[in-house]
Amino acid sequence: MNESLSKVISDVANTEDFSGVVAFALIACIVAFLLSPIFIKILYRFGVVRKNHGDATLIGADKQHKINTPTMGGLLVILVIAILTISFNWSRAYTYVPIGVMVLAASLGAVDDILNIFGGTRRRRTLKQTLVLARVHNSFLMRMWYYITLPWAAIRNLIMAFGSKQNRGVQAHEKLLLQFAAGAIAAWWIYFRLGEAWHSLTIPFIGTYVIGWLIIPIIIGTVVFTANAVNIVDGLDGLAGGMLIPTFGALSILSWLGGFQSLAILNACALGGLIAYTYFNIKPARFQMGDVGSLGLGALLAINSLAIGQIISLIFLAFMFYAEAISVIIQVIGRYLFGRRIFKMAPLHHHLELSGWSEEKTIMRLWMIHLFFVILGMWLGMH
Repeated sequence: MNESLSKVISDVANTEDFSGVVAFALIACIVAFLLSPIFIKILYRFGVVRKNHGDATLIGADKQHKINTPTMGGLLVILVIAILTISFNWSRAYTYVPIGVMVLAASLGAVDDILNIFGGTRRRRTLKQTLVLARVHNSFLMRMWYYITLPWAAIRNLIMAFGSKQNRGVQAHEKLLLQFAAGAIAAWWIYFRLGEAWHSLTIPFIGTYVIGWLIIPIIIGTVVFTANAVNIVDGLDGLAGGMLIPTFGALSILSWLGGFQSLAILNACALGGLIAYTYFNIKPARFQMGDVGSLGLGALLAINSLAIGQIISLIFLAFMFYAEAISVIIQVIGRYLFGRRIFKMAPLHHHLELSGWSEEKTIMRLWMIHLFFVILGMWLGMH
């Protein structure tokens, strides 16, 4: 980058008013816009495109246009955020851990995307099959191993019930372990590095309660759940990007009002990158986000909200993401406990489509509902 231009951007990062935050949103947006056509060509060149592979979300004539659309488009947003932050907004106090958690979650998503495209079918061993092997395997040591690991097999099968039914890519229990690691890093940073003020839970209009080490499992659970919630929403053209834009916009404002300038700029970079991404992701999408983007941005959303003490506001800032994730949980519980589907198809946006809503109607109405709750969350975060 030109030295004089680099100095100008550095000066913008050190601006003591909100105009510097807005400037970074504009810079990230312009950079992502300029790189998007090149990035799309690269994805086509290397065959990083969406395959059918038995994906139930591609069933129907109106979904066939999504096949062979480039995926991993969210990587562009991740790169723009990381490069601008490392170059101009690197702070050991506030930005290095969020960027690390984002990159770790995005890397997991990238591996999953690549295996889904180029990898082979992976065998899923059920709990019943594990029990059979424990009884009939020729090796005594292997029989003992299957018995010893039976509790883990039961947990693994329970986790897999909530995951994708595709037999490719990183399996649900493997994702959860790595996401747990990302959440643990976030918890270590917030609990041990940011200070005692982060050992409390603030409920707007009610008060602040010191909960000590109990904040640790809350942080880990929030990072894991939010990352997966954003991943679940990434199913319709423009849906995830269009909901993440106001979310990161509100988070930028709340970060600034809370006195976290470096985090405000970090969120603004996400906002700018997402505007460019969503422009090219509107139906018919030029590229799709992929797990690399949804897991990385979901983790970033969670840790940045936690870092500024907005745990309660996050419920509203990520409202539709959480609602979609909860619809999947309800669907699985309905099937396994009651033997029936609660929704025609989970997550919620597919249920709405099967109920007669067009893809465009589903996306735009969910955008509006989500925007209302983002505004509500921002208002609560100011109190």
